Amino acid sequence: MVTSSSTVLPRLVVAAPASGSGKTTVATGLMAALTARGLAVSPHKVGPDYIDPGYHALATGRVGRNLDAYLCGPELVAPLFLHGARGCDIAVVEGVMGLFDGAAGEGELGSTAQVAKLLGAPVVLVVDASAQSRSVAALVHGFVTWDPEVRVGGVILNKVASERHEALLREALESVGVPVLGVLRRAPQVDVPSRHLGLVPVAERRASAVEGVAAMAAQVAEGCDLEALVGLARGAGAVSGAAWDAAEAVRVPPSPPLVGGAGNRASDHALLTPADAPERPEPEGAPPVVALASGAAFTFSYAEHAELLAAAGAEVVAFDPLRDERLPDRTAGLVVGGGFPEVYAAELSANEPLRKAVGEFARGGGPVAAECAGLLYLCRELDGLPMCGVLDASARMSERLTLGYRDAVAVTDSSLALAGTRMRGHEFHRTVVEPGADPEAPAWGLRGTGRRLEGFVRRGAHASYLHTHWAAAPGVAHRFVERCRTS
Repeated sequence: MVTSSSTVLPRLVVAAPASGSGKTTVATGLMAALTARGLAVSPHKVGPDYIDPGYHALATGRVGRNLDAYLCGPELVAPLFLHGARGCDIAVVEGVMGLFDGAAGEGELGSTAQVAKLLGAPVVLVVDASAQSRSVAALVHGFVTWDPEVRVGGVILNKVASERHEALLREALESVGVPVLGVLRRAPQVDVPSRHLGLVPVAERRASAVEGVAAMAAQVAEGCDLEALVGLARGAGAVSGAAWDAAEAVRVPPSPPLVGGAGNRASDHALLTPADAPERPEPEGAPPVVALASGAAFTFSYAEHAELLAAAGAEVVAFDPLRDERLPDRTAGLVVGGGFPEVYAAELSANEPLRKAVGEFARGGGPVAAECAGLLYLCRELDGLPMCGVLDASARMSERLTLGYRDAVAVTDSSLALAGTRMRGHEFHRTVVEPGADPEAPAWGLRGTGRRLEGFVRRGAHASYLHTHWAAAPGVAHRFVERCRTS
């Protein structure tokens, strides 16, 4: 555990009035521009997004980290931030949606504004000015005054048409008293291609992504006052608390469900103080190997998951289901996160040796944790193409987008959690899974969606659409690794 009770780290949050205003372009370009000036930049993203952090990592050379007050709880935002920012000179946090938009019906929970307040970080508001002039003052004034605890330290005007347009915008903003820290002209060359679930991940277009990030950096460096932005970040003051530590998080074994109730949160054991925590003897022999799916088809994974698995005693080895024809040597557990298997269904299906290896491993009772894309991969088929056949279910693309935060309770004991364990998660998919004639036990009961049952538990496999953040429930990693040792 880091012993410091407060850390002075320059930081700022890049936010906007609404989605589509240019946050990703500005945040990624700023990260890259500051890195090019020799600063060690810590990249962060508010919310559950997996794709933007890939561009942040490309811009900074560091792992992109998510800060999600809904999935992890407000109390973990600052510790996870400090964990990711170790050894850095400055941190840039990209917001999500509009500045004050969060989890539906939950007030500010999960919003960029809440994260900015938890970090004591100034906000830079990116405004799409393409269709307004004097009205920009009213818009900015509203965002500046809406919540006095949120400090809007400056504005970056995006998609400005001309010098005359810029002059009108600057003149209007003088009455608001918020400095203009940058003006970006329309620049289609920095656009990042999108598809049915948002931006195309870096892993699928690395060469062009490198060019795109370089273009973003050049645009921000030319159009923004980098010195003023760094000065704003330096005025943020100290962040209270200690950095999150994976080893400390998994040191205490998970508690059993509460008798007579719905169960404890999987993170309840983390509330014990170190003095209360019993010591676990080091296991004998080689650490169990946990195979972690990676590559272009499986890009959705929070870095903290692998860190927790390693801290719990596993050796985490990445493999690519598109290319590797067998699981890593000594595989004792399998983690298949999210991504785009529907885009690569033909290639995944064509890799028959690996599909058979995964099926045999799971049917033999090996622990498997699969989320969203991983769920599809474990099905009997995806859009008519054979998959691993671990689950008696078929998956197909759908026109309907399923999106939103979920409160979940485990309804079946599994390699991840005991029945009654409570977690929070996020769904984001355009596919449908239809169980076969011999359906598996459900994994979760979800609130907020008619209390429906979701996911599957079959032998050692836990498969679900629900994306979860294990930092909020380190007992999940602890239990999974223990199952790897004993299965």
